[in-house]
Amino acid sequence: MRSLVIHPVEGLPEVQAGDGLAALVAGACDGERGPVLVDGDVVVVTQKVVSKAEGRVVDLDPDDPDARRRLVEAEAVRVLRRRGELLVTETAHGFVCANAGVDLSNVARGRAALLPVDPDRSARRIRDGLRATLGVELAVVVSDTFGRPWRRGATDVAIGCAGVAAVVDLRGGTDALGRSLEVTEVAVADELAAAAELVMGKAASVPVAVVRGVDGAWLRESSVGAEVVRPPAEDLFR
Repeated sequence: MRSLVIHPVEGLPEVQAGDGLAALVAGACDGERGPVLVDGDVVVVTQKVVSKAEGRVVDLDPDDPDARRRLVEAEAVRVLRRRGELLVTETAHGFVCANAGVDLSNVARGRAALLPVDPDRSARRIRDGLRATLGVELAVVVSDTFGRPWRRGATDVAIGCAGVAAVVDLRGGTDALGRSLEVTEVAVADELAAAAELVMGKAASVPVAVVRGVDGAWLRESSVGAEVVRPPAEDLFR
């Protein structure tokens, strides 16, 4: 039976625009603050620190009640639903999410974090930096917190990845009883993001985790997080 071990990476400094996340993660994975990285590891990094490093944090007047709405509408390509201050939007990435991913948590008052412009590129940049620095073959997932239709509570999902499959297609295989699988696709990157969040938490200042023991068949050079986004033609609810 395969098992997974999830390690928090602690003690990272406050990330500033222009910081190299690969260097920060490599430095923190010293065996004390985080595990020494090895081949096959999956490093999960929260969107918030990626956005900070990439300068995707903007000023927002906290005394202007309409400022956030205007920012959300500027970040969205389409507003699908409105309810009070909540907007369900589609972003340029194709994500359908609350408030276009604009986030006021874990940033200073008067500031707002926006989604990375290209989360897959962000994941590749971190992965390439870790490979160059440490000489290990690993994967990177950029995670963010999303709500889910028809279910209460939020969970972390993958908005970008490099080196690990976003979706594993099991169609054409068989289940435990030998019956053909006709529709089964597993959102592996989302599952890894959600698992990592269990040790990172929402308020513990742990923006990075390492998932160890991932099935080697899931580690793929050409995968991208955009594979998780359902094409509009297949969407029954838009």
